[in-house]
Amino acid sequence: MTALTITTAPIAGQKPGTSGLRKKTPVFMGAHYLENFVQSIFDAIGGAAGKTFVLGGDGRYFNDRAAQTILKMAAANGAARVIIGQNAVLSTPAASHLIRLNKTDGGIIMSASHNPGGPEEDFGVKFNMPNGGPAPEAVTEAMYQRTTELTEYRISDAADIDLGAIGDTMLDGMAVSVVDSVTDYAALMETLFDFNAIRAMFASGFTMRFDAMCAVTGPYATEILENRLGAAKGTVTHGTPLPDFGGMHPDPNPTWAHELMDEMFGANAPDFGAASDGDGDRNMVVGRNTYVSPSDSLAVLAANAHLAPGYARGLAGVARSMPTSAAADRVADALGIDKFETPTGWKFFGNLLDAGKATLCGEESFGTGSDHVREKDGLWAVLLWLNILAVRQQSVAEIMAEHFAKFGRNYYSRHDFEAIETDRADAMMAELRGRLAGLKGQKIEGMEIAGADDFAYTDPIDGSVSLKQGVRILFIDGSRIVLRLSGTGTEGATLRVYLERYTPGPDGLDHDPQEALAPVIRAAHSLAKIMEHTGRTEPNVIT
Repeated sequence: MTALTITTAPIAGQKPGTSGLRKKTPVFMGAHYLENFVQSIFDAIGGAAGKTFVLGGDGRYFNDRAAQTILKMAAANGAARVIIGQNAVLSTPAASHLIRLNKTDGGIIMSASHNPGGPEEDFGVKFNMPNGGPAPEAVTEAMYQRTTELTEYRISDAADIDLGAIGDTMLDGMAVSVVDSVTDYAALMETLFDFNAIRAMFASGFTMRFDAMCAVTGPYATEILENRLGAAKGTVTHGTPLPDFGGMHPDPNPTWAHELMDEMFGANAPDFGAASDGDGDRNMVVGRNTYVSPSDSLAVLAANAHLAPGYARGLAGVARSMPTSAAADRVADALGIDKFETPTGWKFFGNLLDAGKATLCGEESFGTGSDHVREKDGLWAVLLWLNILAVRQQSVAEIMAEHFAKFGRNYYSRHDFEAIETDRADAMMAELRGRLAGLKGQKIEGMEIAGADDFAYTDPIDGSVSLKQGVRILFIDGSRIVLRLSGTGTEGATLRVYLERYTPGPDGLDHDPQEALAPVIRAAHSLAKIMEHTGRTEPNVIT
């Protein structure tokens, strides 16, 4: 076995987004593509020599072969040890936990999260820091800069190792520890939640459906929900992870998790429903005939987290991404705790969590988490909901009704316009930014604009500044429009339009969100000139 030095050249476009580098799978499978990026990761973090890493992925197509390549590169770069999930599979929150549990020097996660998988679909690679969280912008920028100048990478010519066999082995002088993907994560969940109370709830006849969407959380949900908590066999559907996610789009929203939605709004619906995504960091929560938006879910979890043993001490603070509704802010104000508004991207929560400033964090894109790891965690959110239901002995609909009556309701929705030509999307945003200063005082759809800006964030912990994080148009009545281009897709640009309208109650709390938001939606289309720039009149996805 020999560590080889392979001559290469920079490959254009290897710039990580908010969640690592994502491209079509054939691109990653191209000559030197994966190797160049992995070598740039190692170089950007000061080398791999003597270090320990975690490695795993969501099981999508090319996950297994990419893992063998990364292991051989880690060995050739002098790494001391790699801890890898069995068959190279780890949910993203489980990987974050293993990094923290074993105090490693970071980890490499192979995932394109909620994006489709398969030979012609999406693949991704990202690096997580020793705290278990995604690499911050300074580190991802260093990785990108390294990709622009790379001339060689190092890789071992050793044979592939058996990643299905749990245990320790050696790869060209580097220790490889293949671990059960579920055990350590499940043990962590038992320290946070009242499993006895949840188990008793299931024993009393409580019914549930969890749609794993043929993705990574299937084994986690089956072990925890069915084996440890006693939910009926078959509670977990689409529970076997498949390289192409069974042809499904593993994004837990009402559009893509339509089977779950049909069941929860049909005859004889279960008491509770949930879904998770490709790599296990997102969640959707549904009660019988009751959809819970991610923004509202974060607010309800913040208001009730003290009911779970792991959070009985109370919350230090609540953080949300800027596009997420202000529902959680109202809970924070009522609890007398700090609230934080950050740019989109879980990495922005890391400093707040590490500093003990925030305990719960959430994004409108179906991501919720806490300080137990440094990633959003879909199954964790579902378990916290179950703990709350077990203690309160109410339905999801009853809990939501009481929450809205107490805090008011932030009607909220996100409209996604996918695969827009990048030049047209950029031109639309540039024109809108150019008009922001003159919008204050204008009236549209009967609403007066209180102000407009391009959101900038100064990290309260390290002072770093992030500019141009999304255009905000704020109205005097508390309504809000946010527009930003997402970096999580692999084709063209995705325009995300976030729409919010607050109703304090007690009346007007039970409207359909799209109806309640109708004037805000019309205002967004008019102000941004979406039709004129993109040719689109309707979004691809509404959540």
